[in-house]
Amino acid sequence: MAMQVGGGGDEDEVVSAINTTPLVDVMLVLLIIFLITIPVATHTIKVTLPRDANQPTQTKPGNVVLAVTENGQVYWNEVAIKSRADLLDRLEKIAVLKPQPQIQIRGDAKSRYESVGRVIATCQEAGIYHVDFITEQPHSD
Repeated sequence: MAMQVGGGGDEDEVVSAINTTPLVDVMLVLLIIFLITIPVATHTIKVTLPRDANQPTQTKPGNVVLAVTENGQVYWNEVAIKSRADLLDRLEKIAVLKPQPQIQIRGDAKSRYESVGRVIATCQEAGIYHVDFITEQPHSD
């Protein structure tokens, strides 16, 4: 009787194990290719990012503060504006002044963006070229 080494001696038997060595070899070659070519393909551009310059707002006597409440009511300094046409009329009167007074918009935290957007659009329509926003730090309770 002859001694059998290895499988059962049947040459037609299907091998169910996958040979992963070629796959690992291909992956290592691709990894090396990517490590060599990626630094060459990466182009960097120096960008100077803006710096945060928070400064306390100083309202001067000539400035106009437009306040927008939660329900969309607009106030000119402390006077309620009746309509968009009234606001436009007031803004057109100060738009012709040289230099233009500073327009500062203070929006309530609960006001809709649409209300503030309408005020900005009215400023643009009147010919105001510079609008500032007044913001406050959130109060820690």
